[in-house]
Amino acid sequence: MKAAVVVFPGSNCDRDLAVAFEQTGFDVSMVWHKDSALPEGIDIVGVPGGFSYGDYLRCGAIAAQSPICQSVVEHTKRGGYAIGICNGFQILTETGILPGALLRNAGLKYICRTVGLKVTTADSVFTQGYNAGDLIGVPIAHHDGNYYADAETVKALQDQDRVAFSYTDNPNGSVADIAGILSENRRVLGMMPHPERAADDGHGGTDGAAVFRALQGIAATA
Repeated sequence: MKAAVVVFPGSNCDRDLAVAFEQTGFDVSMVWHKDSALPEGIDIVGVPGGFSYGDYLRCGAIAAQSPICQSVVEHTKRGGYAIGICNGFQILTETGILPGALLRNAGLKYICRTVGLKVTTADSVFTQGYNAGDLIGVPIAHHDGNYYADAETVKALQDQDRVAFSYTDNPNGSVADIAGILSENRRVLGMMPHPERAADDGHGGTDGAAVFRALQGIAATA
């Protein structure tokens, strides 16, 4: 199995994400944002958290224009798997791979703590290691994690069972308590909480590890 982790100026969770993939059995390639193509044979692309380009202009907006992002868009259009975490989720919305936008937290403050999540659906490769309704604890670390989409989009996400995770105690004002969503083909996940920071006993909790364990079978289905 092969994973690519994209690195932007300001990424600070790229190594964390790479380790989470490696511990699950992936051969990981770190891909610089100025590269124009992903490596051959990639099964999944990881877009990590951090502060790409210092969050100037709008979080993820500049990174979305990087050369590699066009390759990521093409990868997902072909049915390739991808996961975007925190800043990576912001980038996935800015590229149009996922709907909606991430706004400034409702309290206008940076939040860094473990929060409660409900697994809203187990019907995806990312969440199949859980049961729908499971309650887990996963860290967040963001200033712009307030997910917003118009009412029609939110209804579509809910009707199509594409809300992957929701907050049990909404920390940032996200519409409908949404913490993570899936693409229409369910092969792309964007989420603000950091499962890669809850994937090892040394992290103080392993509730996020199931996200990565569940990906072990994607090579067979890609």
